[in-house]
Amino acid sequence: MFIVIISFPPIKEGKDAEFREWFATSNEEFSKCKGFLRRRLLEPMKGGTYVAVHEHENQETFEAMHHSEPHAVARARVDPCFEGAPSAVFYEVVVDSQNTAPMQATRAPDAGR
Repeated sequence: MFIVIISFPPIKEGKDAEFREWFATSNEEFSKCKGFLRRRLLEPMKGGTYVAVHEHENQETFEAMHHSEPHAVARARVDPCFEGAPSAVFYEVVVDSQNTAPMQATRAPDAGR
């Protein structure tokens, strides 16, 4: 499983409701993409900015969604809400609570660190 953690920049004043609505409606659109598993928006309990957790079958399905026309349209719609640009960090699941045995990694431990 491929996970992307997206850190959103601060949301412009008066744009919070629009941002949340965008996230909900873009979830509907992105859920139609092959390999999409889940996408959640997290709000910090104290200080900080929103974070999104994207779950895809693999990096290829995420990249296909990320470079699609629906993604470009969604991104253009939300950019005016931001005071800066989002940043992303990519992860591969190696242990899952539903399957406590280590998942087969596609790269060697410590590779790329």
